[in-house]
Amino acid sequence: MRSISASMDAITTAEVVRPILLVECDFDTAPLYLWNGVGNLSYDSKTYVGAGNLLSVGGISESTDLVANGTTVSLTGVNNQLAAIARDEDYQGRELVIKLGAMDESGDVIADPVPLFNGFMDVMSINEGGEYSTITVSVENRLIRFDMPKQGRYTDQDQKMRYPDDRGLDMVSSIQQLDIVWGRPGGNNTGGSGYGGAGTGHRGAGGLDRY
Repeated sequence: MRSISASMDAITTAEVVRPILLVECDFDTAPLYLWNGVGNLSYDSKTYVGAGNLLSVGGISESTDLVANGTTVSLTGVNNQLAAIARDEDYQGRELVIKLGAMDESGDVIADPVPLFNGFMDVMSINEGGEYSTITVSVENRLIRFDMPKQGRYTDQDQKMRYPDDRGLDMVSSIQQLDIVWGRPGGNNTGGSGYGGAGTGHRGAGGLDRY
């Protein structure tokens, strides 16, 4: 269940509502912040670039079932130089967040925008035009990770990739083919000083076993 601030809850019954969309893309070189208005918007120590109607978000659906429903984000009117940067970016698997916010009469963002979607960028397509292009990226829901196979192994190398100073699996490779013999060699314990043996076993006075 999402939490919603009292200020955002109040606008649901307001006579005038000024909704906005905020999109945060965690690209490898630097994050990109967009919103569907005009000009730059400063909020939460971030500067969102106004894309106006050129920014569009696909349908966002939820269900009571554990289903990883994805969506798409498109940006139209991108110059070819920016399109080339987006094409060469290491974006796949990076986080993308879509938030629904609202503005007050002064044009300030009402605290706090509600996260509508939180997922990972998957496939980006660029439709190049003569001067401007359209970039569309499909976004997978975070639940998609439940369907991904785990790649971890119980090996020393794999463990040190996560925890370099952990030596808990140092001896795994050396014991894989190790034969371990339990008990005494030969398996015959009928003599000597063993428990219950016929020799000088642990017996108390009167010949009664102490154990």
